[in-house]
Order: sequence, then C-alpha cells, then structure tokens
Amino acid sequence: MLITKVKDGENIDRALKRYRRKYKNTKVLQELRKRKEFKKPSIKKREQLIKAQYKELLYLEENK
Repeated sequence: MLITKVKDGENIDRALKRYRRKYKNTKVLQELRKRKEFKKPSIKKREQLIKAQYKELLYLEENK
C-alpha cells in the first residue's frame, strides 16, 4: 500500500501528482496487463530476441 503524506500548506493536486508518480513506478498496471493473457514461453523468447536485435541495430547505427 502506498502512503503519501500531505505536507503542511501543500496543495492537494501536488500530493496527488506525487502519489500517481509513486504508483506508476511500482509498475502495477504493467504487471496486470502482462498477466491478462497467457504467452507461451517460445513467444516470450522470440519477442526478447527481436527486442535485442533492435537494440543492437540502434547501437550500431549510433556508433558509426
């Protein structure tokens, strides 16, 4: 459970913004979306390989 203490004289909108930032950093929504449907291990591995190839391509283009 996230706890955000509101400081004296602090605007409630500012405190909400801090709370939302904390919530986003916990990656709860990403985990929920990931668990929404089952992915076969072979598909996960394929996606991981494609992502690695893309990153390598960007790295090689950057260092030309």
